[in-house]
Amino acid sequence: MKLSSKARYGLKAMCYMAENYGKGVVSLPFMAESIGVSEKYLEQLISALRKAGLVDANRGANGGYFLAKEPVNISVGEIMRVLEDGLVIIDCLSGECGGQCKCQTGGAEDCGGEDKCNCQTFNVWNRLYNAINDCLDSMSLASLINQ
Repeated sequence: MKLSSKARYGLKAMCYMAENYGKGVVSLPFMAESIGVSEKYLEQLISALRKAGLVDANRGANGGYFLAKEPVNISVGEIMRVLEDGLVIIDCLSGECGGQCKCQTGGAEDCGGEDKCNCQTFNVWNRLYNAINDCLDSMSLASLINQ
């Protein structure tokens, strides 16, 4: 499993805003340059984080972005789930398989999602998903910037 650049740069942006928490807003161009990403790409990431309620903005000449909550109250898991489509590693976990699980020998098996999945490998993916989320939820932005 490989995380996308959305997750990497989004987390960097959130750490940058956490480091500047309480010092005012951070301008998009300055933040983009500081973390090494284009303004256009960063704007897309910030937009998703704003919709999720993790980032807020001030408009105007002295406008910019800031964390909507204290860094200690934002988990890495929250950020990753916004930027990585919920961190779902297999369709069965989200119920998006449409009742047709294809994770077993490439064939369609009767599947009813997490509670009714007949796939022999479902428990592996479910445990992995839970372990990833538990790990990411145990870390706050504050813990990352204080290391």
